[in-house]
Amino acid sequence: MKNVLFRGLMTLSVGTALASLTTACNKDLDQTPKYELTADKVYVDLAGYKKVLGKIYGGFALTSLGGAGGASDLTSIDGGTGDYLRQLWSAQELTTDEAVVAWGDPGIQDWHKMNWDANNPLIGGIYNRAYYEIGICNEFIREASDDKISSRLTGADVDQAKTFRAEARFLRAVSYMHVVDLFGGGPFVTDTDVVGPTSPPYRTRQELYNYVESELVALTTALPEYRAEYGRVDRNAAKGMLARLYLNAGVYTGTARYADAAKLAKEIIDAKKYTLTNGTAGTAASSAYGLNFLADNNTNAAANELIWPVLFDVTRTQTYGGTTFLINGSTSGSSANWQKYVGESTGWGGMRTTSALFNKFFLAGGDTTVDRRGRFWQAGQTKEISDLMQFSQGLGVTKYRNVTSAGVGVGAPLNFSGVDFPMLRVSDMMLIYAEAATRNAADRATALTYVNQIRRRAFGKDINTANAQADIVDSQMTPDFILDERARELHWEGLRRSDLIRYNQFVESTYLWPWKGGVANGRSVDAKYKLFPIPLSDLTANPNLKQNTGY
Repeated sequence: MKNVLFRGLMTLSVGTALASLTTACNKDLDQTPKYELTADKVYVDLAGYKKVLGKIYGGFALTSLGGAGGASDLTSIDGGTGDYLRQLWSAQELTTDEAVVAWGDPGIQDWHKMNWDANNPLIGGIYNRAYYEIGICNEFIREASDDKISSRLTGADVDQAKTFRAEARFLRAVSYMHVVDLFGGGPFVTDTDVVGPTSPPYRTRQELYNYVESELVALTTALPEYRAEYGRVDRNAAKGMLARLYLNAGVYTGTARYADAAKLAKEIIDAKKYTLTNGTAGTAASSAYGLNFLADNNTNAAANELIWPVLFDVTRTQTYGGTTFLINGSTSGSSANWQKYVGESTGWGGMRTTSALFNKFFLAGGDTTVDRRGRFWQAGQTKEISDLMQFSQGLGVTKYRNVTSAGVGVGAPLNFSGVDFPMLRVSDMMLIYAEAATRNAADRATALTYVNQIRRRAFGKDINTANAQADIVDSQMTPDFILDERARELHWEGLRRSDLIRYNQFVESTYLWPWKGGVANGRSVDAKYKLFPIPLSDLTANPNLKQNTGY
């Protein structure tokens, strides 16, 4: 299954991939793409449609179809740095208590200092990458209109092409959702707009939220009940993203939607298409929890926990972003033991974590040897950080490992990752329901069952059998406990910034972590940093855009 999508990804040339823009706006979000092959030669049969769909899925994993060393789809940022997942993860994790980085690339230390501005190249990177994805989705959806597919295809192929179109709509909605979360408002173009040079209109956060909501609601029925292939999305993915949208609705719109988030999360759980891996499913090489983050997570016991994975492969999706970035970037370049443990023969000496995350695993009666989600490399590392630029300060995080569930490393000698990234997991849905319950918007008994199942798995126990060491009682299930449990379960999955903002702990003094705001003991910062600024390059190019307050 995984190979089918990869064959589609690697068959197309960059031109055939319908790369519709080189920057996010530049007055050309709607410009006519320049092709090496024109649409009438690409969309001649269902296989042609599927190849372009592969490119759209690959937009979250690859910077181009030329491999790690090829020219990037975007010219505004270094190809290795400009990977969608790498930029999204950095914006969501390096700004929080879960990650620090020792590099000095332009703009990267601004994540910790919380002093970024509209000229930060990394902010421009995720902005442009999101809008590039929106652009290629729009182009595909135009070519998959009812009229066009009816004139090009027949029989069952017409229905398949309509499913492809729904998948592209989902991926476009996700990118617009990232705009809502990171930037608030932004330029807005869909497949119905006239193609040609233009200055796209600006839409507010509320307006973009409304659009994303309407698309995801429609896709809960337009998408298949269950994925056609591993790596492709279905209506559960639409429900999962919609649950996340509703979870953060209070931040995005001022009106909480916890009950709606809980309803959708429970529908996914009850459908049992995707299930929590049992704590007894671990192997000698990995805990049951850890199976989610190994090189064979597409085939091992955790494969059915991943509602939507972004696919990576050692030979077929070579990139310096994605899980290659997460593994190599967080591994020592001088420790052979560390490299072997994560399945690589190199390390870039970049990301570590702070004591704030590490300490969350030290609960009464437990530590990281018991809660198997806390995988930290401690040899040669210090827990505390006095100098962010020293990789040996701060504990390593070995959550993602380029090894199989049998313990076989797959990274060397190429040192690219085969670990699929979990964009949506069942345990996230369970914790969304639990958080809603702590806000009086869902059933507490059901929520407690979900939390204890997650914790039993973390402790290596059968998830359906009570366990005194893992289980909590109802009185312990508070909003703050759920926030900490989300850190334990979902750390380094690109969700932490949004979680802290939702809990009013991101910019405020109510929660300080090491190096928050660029000082050792942490500090509060201006509320404007809850949003990133619209890049200056786009503001200059498009007079319709409005900058976020304070920038």
